[in-house]
Amino acid sequence: MISWKKGKVVQVLESLCHIQEVDVEVDGAIGRAWNFPLLTGEVSAGDQVYLNTTAVEKKLGSGGYHFVIANLSRTPDPAPGDGHIMKLRYTPYQIKVLSAEEEVSPYHSQIKEFTSLEGTPVIVGTLHSMLAPAVAGYLAAVQGVTRVVFVMTDGAALPLNLSKTVHTLKAKGMLAGTVSAGHAFGGDLESVNIYSGLIAAYQVLKAEMIIVTMGPGIVGTGTRWGTTAMEQGEIINAVSILGGQPIAVPRISFADPRPRHRGVSHHSLTALGMVALKEAIIALPEVNAEQYDVINKQLEQSGILSHHRVMVRDGNPALQYLEERGITVKSMGRSPKEDPVFFQAAGAAGSVAAELVKK
Repeated sequence: MISWKKGKVVQVLESLCHIQEVDVEVDGAIGRAWNFPLLTGEVSAGDQVYLNTTAVEKKLGSGGYHFVIANLSRTPDPAPGDGHIMKLRYTPYQIKVLSAEEEVSPYHSQIKEFTSLEGTPVIVGTLHSMLAPAVAGYLAAVQGVTRVVFVMTDGAALPLNLSKTVHTLKAKGMLAGTVSAGHAFGGDLESVNIYSGLIAAYQVLKAEMIIVTMGPGIVGTGTRWGTTAMEQGEIINAVSILGGQPIAVPRISFADPRPRHRGVSHHSLTALGMVALKEAIIALPEVNAEQYDVINKQLEQSGILSHHRVMVRDGNPALQYLEERGITVKSMGRSPKEDPVFFQAAGAAGSVAAELVKK
C-alpha cells in the first residue's frame, strides 16, 4: 500500500522535459521529490501536494526521493493531442500516449511496412548503467556520423525522463532518439511492446545501432528467477525474430560482495542460458587470466558457450571516451575505477556493434 503524506513545495530545483525536481516540506522536514507533469501537471513553490513517501520510508533505491501524487493547489489542464493507447492501464495514473504504431500516428504506415531489421546490431543490456558505456564503446570505434537509438523497457523505472544518463547523452549528441516500450513512457516515440519499439527505432528514427535496457533501478529478489533482468533473454529473442543481430551485455563484476553476482551474475547466466532461445553474440571484455577462468567456467557450466557466440573486445576505449566528454557513470554506487569489468563489458558490446554496423 502507498504511504501518503501531505507536503508543500518549497522550491523547484530543476525543470527538465516532463520531470521536475523539487524540495518539499513534509512532517516539518525538507526532502526531495520528483514530479512528473505528464501525470500530475507542473508544480510551483507554495503548492500543497500529496506525496508518495513509500520508497524513502523503505530505504529503497530511489535516491531518497518522494514522488508527487497530486497537486492540491491546482488542477492540471487536460492532456492535448491525439492517441488513445493507455500506459499504466487501469490504475489511477493511466496516461494517454500517441503510440507510433496506432492508426492515427503519422508513423503508422512506416510501422506497417516493416519487413526486417536487416541485421542491425542491437545491444541488449540489463542494468540502466550499461547504457552510457555501451554507447561510448560504439562511438569510440565506429567511423563517421551514426544514429544510435535507445529503447527503454518497463523492467524498472517507467518514466524515461527520470534518466539523467539519457538527458546527458542526448545533450552531447550521443543519442539520436529514444523509444519507451510497454508501460514505460516519455520517449521521443511510444510503443506498445518491445517488438514495435524496435521497429519504431529502425523505421522511424532510422537507427544504425539500437541499444535496449530497462530504466534506472532493477527489481531483484535474490532468487534465480525473481528479477526483471530475465527480460534480457526475451529481448534477444525479439531482436532475432525481427531480423536484427542481438549483442548481449552480461552483468559481470569482481567488486560486488554478493557471491551470486561475482563473475557473471546469476541473473545473466539464467537469462542467457535458459530464456534466450535465439543465438546472440555475448560481448566479453579483456580481463586478466584469473578473471577469465572464472567467467569461462560460468558460461560453460550454464550452457551459454554451446548456445551463443562469444566475442572478446577491449572495453577501455569506452571509458576513455566517457572521460573525455566529462560523463561520469556509476552502477550500484560503484565507479569504473571501483568495478572496471562491469563497465568494460558494456564498452566491449559497443565495440562489437561498431564492427557489425552497416555503412
